[in-house]
Amino acid sequence: MTLNDFSQYARQRVDFYLTQNLDQYKPASHLQEAMAYSLFNGGKRVRPMLTYAAASLFGKANSLTDACAAAIESIHAYSLIHDDLPAMDDDDLRRGKPTCHIQYNEATAILAGDALQTFAFELLSDAKHQNTKIQLQLIQELVLASGRHGMVTGQMIDLANVGKDIDINALEQMHQHKTGALIRASIRMGAISAGANSEADLIALDAYATAIGLAFQVQDDIIDITSDTTTLGKTQFSDEDANKPTYPKLLGLEGAQALAQSLHKQAITAISPFGDAAQPLVELANYIIGRNH
Repeated sequence: MTLNDFSQYARQRVDFYLTQNLDQYKPASHLQEAMAYSLFNGGKRVRPMLTYAAASLFGKANSLTDACAAAIESIHAYSLIHDDLPAMDDDDLRRGKPTCHIQYNEATAILAGDALQTFAFELLSDAKHQNTKIQLQLIQELVLASGRHGMVTGQMIDLANVGKDIDINALEQMHQHKTGALIRASIRMGAISAGANSEADLIALDAYATAIGLAFQVQDDIIDITSDTTTLGKTQFSDEDANKPTYPKLLGLEGAQALAQSLHKQAITAISPFGDAAQPLVELANYIIGRNH
């Protein structure tokens, strides 16, 4: 299966699961419209792809894997809605379309983000999965990745350092929380949903996730200054204009590109013990480093 085929497989599977589970409550019709606007606005579904790829190492993806992929994408969509708000990054475009608060209004965007956050845990806690022990483990993984131990703290560090000079270690800590934590959870949750229980396997996947999570952000910083607004789907130089700390700013463009390549190599090495079964994860690592948007 090519990366494009795998991308289509993951997108269709997670989108079907999200659609089946979102449009259910009539009093929330307007709210659900805003939620769906951000969930289905052309995202690449990289995190669900990582979830399904990790699951494939340990057998076939199942309904709990679908719930993991959908829950992670819901958390990701909520984070983007809030990230775009005037009080945060104040962005008008997301993936080439008006951001949620521009398309609707600021209050609706805040509530849509809130609802997407809780929707994620609604999916994971559903009794239909009939596996309370694993469900609790998966919920804990997502809690740690998305809350004060992960993504939200990363965003707080980011906002607190706008216009300030920080060193490379502080920048890495910020992105390990803001971007890396959810990528790590995507991989761990996919593996756990398919039956992974070996500590050695999870350690190897953690090493891959740590490297690729940081590489994802380094590449984001690179393409913010090397791709145009049309290609990016958001305003070019948005991070630079906001005077945010970035890898090219600290290392120079060539230094940031070298770091991305080094992290890519670390990621591939980490999953080499899985052999050919890890090919989807290898292809995803290649994509993350090679993308221009």
